[in-house]
Amino acid sequence: MGKVFRPYQPDQLLMLPPSMQEWLPADHAVYFVSDLVDSLDLSAILETYTEERGYPPYHPLMMTKLLLYGQVCGIRSSRKLELAAREHVAFRVLCAGNEPDFRTIAEFRKRHLEALGGLFVQVVRLCQRTGLAKLGYIAIDGTKVRASANKHKAMSYRRMIDEEQRLKREIRTMLEAAVAEDEAEDARYGRERRGDELPEELAFRESRLKKIQEAKAALEEEERARQKASSEDDDDRPPPVPKPKAQRNFTDPESRIMLDSDKAFVQAYNAQIAVDADSQVILAADVVQETNDRRQLVPMVQKVAGNTGARPERVSADAGYWSDAAVGQVEAEGSTAYVAPKKIGHREWRELAPAEDSEQVDGSPRERMWHRLRTPEGRAEYDKRKISVEPAIGQIKTVQGCRQFLLRGAQKVKGEWLLACTGHNILKLFRAHQRKLAQIGTPAG
Repeated sequence: MGKVFRPYQPDQLLMLPPSMQEWLPADHAVYFVSDLVDSLDLSAILETYTEERGYPPYHPLMMTKLLLYGQVCGIRSSRKLELAAREHVAFRVLCAGNEPDFRTIAEFRKRHLEALGGLFVQVVRLCQRTGLAKLGYIAIDGTKVRASANKHKAMSYRRMIDEEQRLKREIRTMLEAAVAEDEAEDARYGRERRGDELPEELAFRESRLKKIQEAKAALEEEERARQKASSEDDDDRPPPVPKPKAQRNFTDPESRIMLDSDKAFVQAYNAQIAVDADSQVILAADVVQETNDRRQLVPMVQKVAGNTGARPERVSADAGYWSDAAVGQVEAEGSTAYVAPKKIGHREWRELAPAEDSEQVDGSPRERMWHRLRTPEGRAEYDKRKISVEPAIGQIKTVQGCRQFLLRGAQKVKGEWLLACTGHNILKLFRAHQRKLAQIGTPAG
């Protein structure tokens, strides 16, 4: 007698239609995401649907769930989301059998990007209500996220000037050659020949020249705006000229060349987060074009207060955020700061002599901060950064795959970053929900 196996009949028809709710266990994350989105206020999205003509669109509630669950699972591409809605059991359950194509998904995200980013604050408030975000201690950090642009498509201001002159010379030479050729053909064939089309090579040079001139003008305008903001108007000053090494990218002009954590120069944006140290819930997020973090401490603390309605008790950040004025403002507004005044290596930090006591000392803001960080309490507080904000960045980049933005332009990538941070917070809520159920011994459902 041969080995007996369980029945396997791929072509067997079902006598009764299956229930999609039975395809997954009751405690699956997809049900949690679905219920959570049902509780959010989506009026900013729903109110935009006023057109009654045409074929009915996919339900915005389903599309929002699809995007957010995709973020939780690390699926951001609209093409991959289309494939998941067609082939992945959890996504099929979430979409109730709907299969939106990738163009529809991409257009929905593009159309409602600002409203989708606004869901971030709603989820943060939900984390507060459940006790997951307590605002006792927050840690701030930034990370370079690659732009949807090739850094080799950027050009410095000095090279723009050189390239502009070179292309002008080439175009002038080609035009002169074209005129000479026309005259020769007129003499040969007569003047009735139509010859007003630009040669393909000439058209390419003219379009490239136009792009370079537009980028050059944009750099000059940025320099004028910068000088105007930093000094009083003076009509006698010569027109400002950008630095020769100032660059602008032709694919995403609002991105910048930045140094990433691997010490490589990349075309990127500077993405910021402020994290609740106890839960790794992101309380505030932003994307800036500045290559360093020096001016981001105060804005991020203020964003936390705006999103949560309360100021954090303690705030930490690395040396990249240090400035006397910023730290002074944070503390004047009621938070105790733990910000390294300068970058210090791990070995040097370990060998740093501890302060004898935690009493306030006289001296400059930098000296007082060094004293605070050298106390046992101060060192313990500052060390929390390593287990709070840094892992949160790693989870967004690794689990959600947000190492490069899909969209272009500062405003769009800011919405994309908020969507990624919302997915991160939803996952934190789900894990907390699972732990709570395990503690009380109640089955999920």
